Amino acid sequence: MIAQVIAVVGATATGKSDLALDLAEALGGEVVNADAMQLYRGMDIGTNKLPPEQRRGIPHHVLDVLDVTEESTLADYQVRAEAAIADVLDRGLVPVLAGGSGLYVRAAMDHLRIPPTDPTVRARLEAEAQDEEGVAALRDRLRSVDPSAAEAIEPNNVRRIIRALEVVEITGRPFSATAPTKRYRRPSLVIGLRDDWDALTTRIERRARAMWDDGLLDEVAALDAAGLRDGRTASQAIGYSQALAEIDGRTTREEAIAQTAQATRRYARRQESWWRPDHRVEWFDAADPGLAEAATARARRPTHHHRSEWTP
Repeated sequence: MIAQVIAVVGATATGKSDLALDLAEALGGEVVNADAMQLYRGMDIGTNKLPPEQRRGIPHHVLDVLDVTEESTLADYQVRAEAAIADVLDRGLVPVLAGGSGLYVRAAMDHLRIPPTDPTVRARLEAEAQDEEGVAALRDRLRSVDPSAAEAIEPNNVRRIIRALEVVEITGRPFSATAPTKRYRRPSLVIGLRDDWDALTTRIERRARAMWDDGLLDEVAALDAAGLRDGRTASQAIGYSQALAEIDGRTTREEAIAQTAQATRRYARRQESWWRPDHRVEWFDAADPGLAEAATARARRPTHHHRSEWTP
C-alpha cells in the first residue's frame, strides 16, 4: 500500500524543509508544518522559517497560526494538523509533514490521546516553581513519582516538568505512560535525515551567526513590543531567549550567538535520540547528492507495515 502521509524528520539543520518541498513537488503534495515554534507569526529568522518566495508555490499548512502571547499546546496542534492532513487528502494530494518537533509529528501521524489539563493544578505548580528552590523541588518530586519522565525531560524545562506533574496528579498515571503508541492512523512513511555530526555542528554554528546577521535582534525587539515575554512557549525558543538576554544587557552579542549554537547542538542530540528507537523510520544520508531522487523513489513504492503498525 502506498503511504498516504509522508513525514521528513531528523535533527535540526539536516535539510528537512528542502526535502519536504522536493517530495511535495514530485508527488503532488502540500507541506504540513510540524515545528512547534513555526506556529508563531513573526518568529521567522530564529525558527529558520522558509519565506513565502522560497516555498516554490507549494501551500504550507499549520504555519503562522498563533500570536507570541499564546501558548503552543500539543492538543491544539493535533487538531490543526489532522484538519490540514484530511483537507489535503480530500483534494487527492499528499500531505508532507516537516519539522523538528518529534512529539508533534507523532501527534499528527500516530494514535495519541492528549492528557487533560486543570488550570487550578497548573497554577499551583507554577506558583511553587517561583520559590527559590521551586524548580529543583518540582524536579525531585517528578523523579519520585515518574522517574522515566524525569529522565526524558531537560532539567531546566520548567514547563514540561510542570506539565508532567499536572498529568500525574490529574490522572493518577505516569506522564511517561501518555507517550504515543507507535501505530499510524493512516498508511504512512517517515523519512529520517542523518548527517555527519561534525558537518552538522559546523552548519549549526554558521546558522546561529547568520540569524544575528539577518536581523534576529530587530525581529525579537518587535516581538518583545508585541508581548513576547508574556508568551509561555515563544519566549523560551532557542535564539529568542538569548536575543532577549542581549537586549536586556545580560549577555553580549558573541555570548548570545555562542549560547544559541550550544542550545541548538543539545536540541539536535535530543532530536536524534527521539527518533533513533523508532524502527519505522527509514534513514537517508542528508549529504547524498541524490537524496531527493532516492526519497521520492521510496515514497512511490508500497509501504510494508505490519497490521499492528497502523490502525484506521
